[in-house]
Amino acid sequence: MRRVRVKAIICGALISCSLGLSAWAAPVTPVLVQPDGSYPVAPLAKPVIVIKVVQHSPLNLQKAPTIKEGLATNVERMAHWINQACTTGKKPDIILFNEFPLTGYSAGSRAEKLKFTIQVPGPETERIGELAKACDTYVVFGSYATDPDWPGHILSLNPVIGRDGKLRKAYWKSRNILRLNPGEEIPTTTVEGVRDRFRAKYGIEEEFPVLQTEFGNIVVSTVQLDPFVFAAYAMRGAEIILRTATLFSKTDVQAIALYNNVYSAMSNITFPPESGVPASFGGGSLIVAPMGKVLAEDPSNNEGIIEAEIPIAEFRKGRTIPRYPLEIVKPVFDQYRQEVPLNHLDVPADKLPQTNQDMKKLIDDASRWLN
Repeated sequence: MRRVRVKAIICGALISCSLGLSAWAAPVTPVLVQPDGSYPVAPLAKPVIVIKVVQHSPLNLQKAPTIKEGLATNVERMAHWINQACTTGKKPDIILFNEFPLTGYSAGSRAEKLKFTIQVPGPETERIGELAKACDTYVVFGSYATDPDWPGHILSLNPVIGRDGKLRKAYWKSRNILRLNPGEEIPTTTVEGVRDRFRAKYGIEEEFPVLQTEFGNIVVSTVQLDPFVFAAYAMRGAEIILRTATLFSKTDVQAIALYNNVYSAMSNITFPPESGVPASFGGGSLIVAPMGKVLAEDPSNNEGIIEAEIPIAEFRKGRTIPRYPLEIVKPVFDQYRQEVPLNHLDVPADKLPQTNQDMKKLIDDASRWLN
């Protein structure tokens, strides 16, 4: 059959398409990585920025008199530390908190954990927005969250509140680390677990989004021990990778900064003695330069703030995305078979795993290496 060139208006845009034996061609993937090594940026507001990292102990909502009272307490604890950051030392441009400053880490079944979440945006992000605006700073933190569009799912989100007090972005966690603890797996929902539905809803660009700000290109993640995820962010133009944690590896933070030529910071939760959690699990927050050099660190499990200056304008001069040897390793990568396929958590709400042990069974059943 002769192919005919036609014009059609789809989604309000004029595009050129070919008609033949098949239906419409698949949508064109947007440019995710610039072919010349450059990357898009926003103009900088200043040549040197100040980042501050808070490590502190939130009230675990499971131990609060009520969830409402517990959230109110934790918001005001964040307010205390934001005020401290804004009134002592250098004026901050970015304040980074840990993975659970509003909820603490909750244990138990899915039904139990769902109670100890927030919504983004919500009253808590609005209050933190007021504090960010008053201080003229970005505030970044993590939380377990729920969303009416994802019923039954526990999302691991990292909201970024801008200097104007508005929510600039809520970063989804890309993926959970697998096979970390025998007998259980993390049951939260990540991009990897529902990738196709996530992509259809938000677009492929949101899988590894880079926020172009007046203080540099920012990325926020709770992912641990996963160089490929951070390489993808670096290819897309990340300059500062902010990370939130509940236990982490210092070496991992340094290595990611070194391998990807980025500044990075990690905020970890702290655990008071009465929590029963080993002190070695808490604290250790740090800020790292591109060669892996530690600029600031609090190796203790104590509450506090660390800070460092980032010469973002000088760093950006002549910078390109990293020079990865992708073509030489591609034949090996093409044959690699990921153990657990994408979309393994894209199931009806009543079929979602209820416990860490249920999640392990789901992972084992889906495993391409075990089956």
